[in-house]
Amino acid sequence: MSALTPQTDSTAGQVRLRYWASARAAAGVEEDLVDVAGPVSLADLRDRACDLHAGSARFSAVVSTCSVLVDDRPVASKDPGEVLVEPGQTVEFLPPFAGG
Repeated sequence: MSALTPQTDSTAGQVRLRYWASARAAAGVEEDLVDVAGPVSLADLRDRACDLHAGSARFSAVVSTCSVLVDDRPVASKDPGEVLVEPGQTVEFLPPFAGG
């Protein structure tokens, strides 16, 4: 949204999705910016990321095995449908690393 475009919903914005290692390779990009109208579930964001990269045969499989951080906080075993991500936050998808 440009500075000249009025924003009618004060909760609207974007969430930055960052991909690491094999997730980045499968996506073909380092990150995506996703427009949101307010808080959105992590499950919805993961689905939207998969839709953005539907042309990649591996992306969905890789993302489903990733650990996830929301603004540097691990999501761990929380239900992605119950984790709310606010506009302006960053979600990072970290695939399992060998030897780590």
